[in-house]
Amino acid sequence: MYYKGQAKKCQMEVPAASAIKRLDETVVNRIAAGEVVQRPANALKELLENSLDAKSTSIIVTVKDGGLKTLQIQDNGSGIRREDLGLVCERFTTSKLTKFDDLLKIGTYGFRGEALASITHVAHLTITTRIADSKCAYRARYTDGKLCEEPRPCAGNTGTQILVEDLFFNMAARRQALRSPAEEFNKVAEVMNRYAIHNSSVGFTLKKQGETSVYLRTPPASSALDNIRVVYGAAVARDLLEVTLEEASLKLKVDGYVSNVNYSAKKFTMLLFINHRLVESTALRKALEQVYGAFLPRHAQPFVYLSLQLSPDTVDVNVHPTKNQVHFLHEDRIIELIQKKVDSVLLGTSAARTFYTQTLLPGAAAAPPAAAAASYGSRDVQLTSVQSLRGDVEAACHGTLRQLLAEHTFVGVATAELSLLQHQTRLYLVNHRRLAEQLFYQICLFQFGNCGLLQLEESPSVVELALLGLGQAEAGWTEADGPKPELAGYIADLLVQRAELLDDYFSLQVDADGRLLALPLLLDNFKPPIVALPLFLIRLATEVNWDSERDCLHDISREIARFYSWTPSTGGASETDRWQLEHALFPAMKEQLLPAKFSAEDSTFLQVADLPDLYKVFERC
Repeated sequence: MYYKGQAKKCQMEVPAASAIKRLDETVVNRIAAGEVVQRPANALKELLENSLDAKSTSIIVTVKDGGLKTLQIQDNGSGIRREDLGLVCERFTTSKLTKFDDLLKIGTYGFRGEALASITHVAHLTITTRIADSKCAYRARYTDGKLCEEPRPCAGNTGTQILVEDLFFNMAARRQALRSPAEEFNKVAEVMNRYAIHNSSVGFTLKKQGETSVYLRTPPASSALDNIRVVYGAAVARDLLEVTLEEASLKLKVDGYVSNVNYSAKKFTMLLFINHRLVESTALRKALEQVYGAFLPRHAQPFVYLSLQLSPDTVDVNVHPTKNQVHFLHEDRIIELIQKKVDSVLLGTSAARTFYTQTLLPGAAAAPPAAAAASYGSRDVQLTSVQSLRGDVEAACHGTLRQLLAEHTFVGVATAELSLLQHQTRLYLVNHRRLAEQLFYQICLFQFGNCGLLQLEESPSVVELALLGLGQAEAGWTEADGPKPELAGYIADLLVQRAELLDDYFSLQVDADGRLLALPLLLDNFKPPIVALPLFLIRLATEVNWDSERDCLHDISREIARFYSWTPSTGGASETDRWQLEHALFPAMKEQLLPAKFSAEDSTFLQVADLPDLYKVFERC
């Protein structure tokens, strides 16, 4: 028996099979481009790798709207030949290999020849390039993998500049699916940070178009640890342990840094490079999480930077469109070796966790003096001159004033130089500028060779700063001293000559071109008064006895302390100054400062009220 609906259903016609058609080449290329270039950060990764393959030592990246409007990368590499500009943006054109077997020994980042081609299908791309023996540069524009017109000669430096504009202009859905420009910029910065750390011999600069400040700048010929300090801060770099491993049977070499047991973060930060490629490995990540689970509190996460070098014939790099994954032989065995190595490194330093302190000076109540030596990650300087200067500080400490500072209650800021403190029943007016100078001098000595870095955004010229300082009355310049430009040049030359000492011992960085890259980070939540920087550089060059080791280290420490404790001669304290005094300087003085005996005699401390005496006054009234 059939229901009416069933009979009708059986009589429905079967739809005809659709014809298979060859996709238009433009559609194919856009589909492929969407796999390779998923967001501005992917495009930047491909372009960075091209610059590194070209043996660049300087890479400058400029972005606008998170890289969606503009993404420009400029390098000083080998450049592109004029005759190759017609092919450079076509798919599967490359200078890295000629046959499939070359993949087994590939030593470069790129090899497929898809990156530039993919970008031209989803953006407007312009290349300006010049090779070393060319009389001029050439500029070419591309669309859909082809030249828009013949390359034109133009002015330009050796190397290549690639300008990507209006990314995903023809893929509305992709563009709308991306996050805000600010979040896309963060992803661009993350890629830049990681390549800067791994390629420490190359100088990297990242900035936003139209802004004078620089988001990231790492000097060339630095180290991975230096760049970790620049990117993630001194607090992270201070807590890192070096990891090295070699296994000849697997043709394996591992270098890197992992956080110690004192470090704790909410997010697991893992930088993994295999044969210099930035990749991801879920298996290795889980293995390291298991190791740290035995050392860190619940929900605490570590920092890991590892560089694995394997024989190219054991690594398959052609397994993902964006090349962020690779397969390699003996993966389980290699992960096990790394896991055991990290475990042994952490086990050897786990005892330091309860003794870790920051900028601890002798006499502080927070921990015994031995704690400073027990903390891991700082080098123990044995220079007799430094030991002697430290001894002088300890011998000159005024015990009563030390107790006053250790037990004081901060009342408020009175003027640019004076603050009110309460100790027991007494109220004191103290000269915080003089105390700050003593504090920073002592930090320079007791953190000698272990100060953090305060990276400068603009990297100003020492010559220009010196000229600015010589124009100030405090510099005391007269015509008898000679022309200001000559003096400024002398100051810059001297600091460049002493740059290695200043960087190694005091974290004050001056590059070979005479640009100031970084200042020492002496105290958390405290920034030095930049307005006093020109005069500081002048005094650093002219008031330091560079011929005597002890005098030299004393004078540099003293000048740094004078600079960091500078206050304006007129006017009151700003809101920033008041906040730093209450939340950074006085807490540090309470914990660390060993006040000198002369502070009891030079009006640094003035008692302005005593509660029992006030009671007597009130009783008379």
